[in-house]
Amino acid sequence: MDNYLKETKILDYTSGNIQKLIEDKNWLEMDTVARVKSIYNYVRDDIRFGYNISDDIPASKILADGYGQCNTKSTLLMALLRAVQIPNRIHGFTIDKALQKGAITGIWYKLSPQNLLHTWVEVKVSNVWYFLEGVILDKGYLTALQEQNSDCKTTFCGYGVYTDNFENPEIEWNLNNTFIQEKGISQDFGVFDTPDDFYAKHQQKLNVIKTFLFRNFARKNMNKNVNRIRKAGRKG
Repeated sequence: MDNYLKETKILDYTSGNIQKLIEDKNWLEMDTVARVKSIYNYVRDDIRFGYNISDDIPASKILADGYGQCNTKSTLLMALLRAVQIPNRIHGFTIDKALQKGAITGIWYKLSPQNLLHTWVEVKVSNVWYFLEGVILDKGYLTALQEQNSDCKTTFCGYGVYTDNFENPEIEWNLNNTFIQEKGISQDFGVFDTPDDFYAKHQQKLNVIKTFLFRNFARKNMNKNVNRIRKAGRKG
């Protein structure tokens, strides 16, 4: 069980900003279920959906950014949970890039690999492992997306979503699994103790030039698209 609680280079939960957040939120004063739920809700909604410079940046950097996607939100969620003694692990996959269409557009969509690296966190509570994929999209963004596609009630693919229940996806945690992109899974890499172990074996299929373009141009365009949707929802 120690492997599911250890700190790593990526899970740097003794960093000052992480420790201050834990203190401010009084997470150590809560019981286990309330602690997991509060941390899950924080990462889902207070850390906005968006694209960081890389998948393998440390948790403290993700917290400082204030936004993340599936892989980076998984890192932050793991770090916060471990910091308050909640064991967890990471499950790695690839997903079809079709579920990102709309968030990523034009030439950037064409240049992206067909299968993208994807992860979710598995947390252990009362000897049961729960899958926490529903943490990816903040409610503000998801609600705006639902409003803009109000005719869709079931299967929806795009803008960071791939679910069969778009009207009411399983994103609330109360001793259950949560999902928002799981229908797009292409390949299952299995579970890893830490994201450090996972990224040592698996990276996005981008060459040096495409990595440079993603970091400096594509992700900024993607974040603009995501924020445009979120703002449109608030205006509505």
